[in-house]
Amino acid sequence: MLKGIRANPWLQQVAVALAYALAYTLLRQVSFSHWFLFAGLRFGVLLLVPYRYWAALVVGEAIPLAYTAINCAGEYGWPWASLLMVPPMVFAMPVFRWCRERRRLFPEGATPDINVFLLCVLATSVIWTAVSLATVALAQGPRTNTLPPYREIAGWYFLGFYLGTLTLVPMVLLVREQLLSFGLRRVWARLSESRLAMESMCLLLPSLALLVWLASGPTGAVSQEAQIAMFLPVAWLALRYGWRGAAVSGAAASIAVVLAMPSLYDSNTLHAEVFVSFAITTMLMLGGRIAVLHEREERERTDARLALSVAQRNVYLGEMQLRQTSYVLEQMSGAIQASYTQLLGRLRCLLPATDERSYFRQAAVTQHQMYRLADSLYPLSWRERGLPAALREGSMPRALDEAGIAYWCEIGGPRLDELSSNVHLALYRLACEAIAYACAKRNVSRIRVRLRAGSFEGHRWALLCVESHVDYERLSRVRWDDLQPALGASGLGLGAIKDRAAVFGGKVRVRSLNEGNRVSIMLFDTTLA
Repeated sequence: MLKGIRANPWLQQVAVALAYALAYTLLRQVSFSHWFLFAGLRFGVLLLVPYRYWAALVVGEAIPLAYTAINCAGEYGWPWASLLMVPPMVFAMPVFRWCRERRRLFPEGATPDINVFLLCVLATSVIWTAVSLATVALAQGPRTNTLPPYREIAGWYFLGFYLGTLTLVPMVLLVREQLLSFGLRRVWARLSESRLAMESMCLLLPSLALLVWLASGPTGAVSQEAQIAMFLPVAWLALRYGWRGAAVSGAAASIAVVLAMPSLYDSNTLHAEVFVSFAITTMLMLGGRIAVLHEREERERTDARLALSVAQRNVYLGEMQLRQTSYVLEQMSGAIQASYTQLLGRLRCLLPATDERSYFRQAAVTQHQMYRLADSLYPLSWRERGLPAALREGSMPRALDEAGIAYWCEIGGPRLDELSSNVHLALYRLACEAIAYACAKRNVSRIRVRLRAGSFEGHRWALLCVESHVDYERLSRVRWDDLQPALGASGLGLGAIKDRAAVFGGKVRVRSLNEGNRVSIMLFDTTLA
């Protein structure tokens, strides 16, 4: 049957008209003079249903209106019945056409513009109130003499259209946004994890139920205050979740006010409805602004994470280039040694023995220097045994030992091997930079490096501490000339350390000790969940 309806455009029009007529009739049964839920249905379909079904919607609304007009024509007259048969949605269609054609209400697709939405609600409420007042003005018969003043009737109608629209349509916009953003299957999965849904079920509904119970008691100060207090959940959820929270809490608060109503034209209920409609309006406006700020903050946070990811990849590419350069230097060192040996073999008969030994020593020194340069670019111990070996036995510890500086390294924490290779590379470079920073003033004779790794709430971290101390008796024997180039650091100071740590979301802290200082560096492994 569904396939037949989809294949036949006329059957689609009939199905839309009947479905809308049925929904309109059901909502009209639970509506009254100052709470028109069918106004929210009318607003929603005109906003979201395609233009090709608008004629079917007009026919669907005309069916129950015509039934009511014919049955009551003898009581109020045929002029009244004739105007009642005209669906009020016809008069508001230009407003919705303007919103949809200019994309005023949905400028970015799924997320609505709350200010334009509220403007549309206000405009349509005024239009439908004017149409209803014109219909009442045409009423004839003995019962028209007992009607309240037109000003009071206009207030009822406007409040009914306005509050009825605010009760249903924001929830419809929320559901539409979630469906367009995540799809039907993912919406159900996200609903079970949504903090808004959880707080609405556990906090919003029980609090409103308590207020309804208090407001349903004997009429008095407590009942009126309970009705007025129903705006508090609207403000609370709007401040926490923006217009989405205001949509959920506003619908619940509007229904709660009606449930607590002791009589149809109770003045306290009317005051409470006016107050709740004002609260929903202001909280939707405030919530729309809060949602924009949250989205902007989330976008900035996403951009920052993307920038950090790009920076980390660039750091890794730089390290790979250093590694390739280190390999090339090692190969060149071996090639130079082989060429030098071959050349000396050819010239051995022409050189004295002392000169030959001197040339061999020079070749060995040159090869050792190239090896140290290659090792400082990318430590050989790193390639073979990882970060602990590089910090304990690599080129940097050997350079400190050759210069006469005492060095000690402590590595702990069971999570060190779980850190990514990017963080390992960053820790080694930061250790070299921190040691170079400590040695820049040439008042260091003992260095201690401590490395710890762990995790907290699923985030892995690493803490690197570089402590430098001075022993003036040992300081006089330190050889500084060849130390800085052998450390494999840029030598740009504390700024370079902070910049490199910031790439991995880290922080740097420098603290003065009695006879030295301590550089503490905290890094976070953002590549792991």
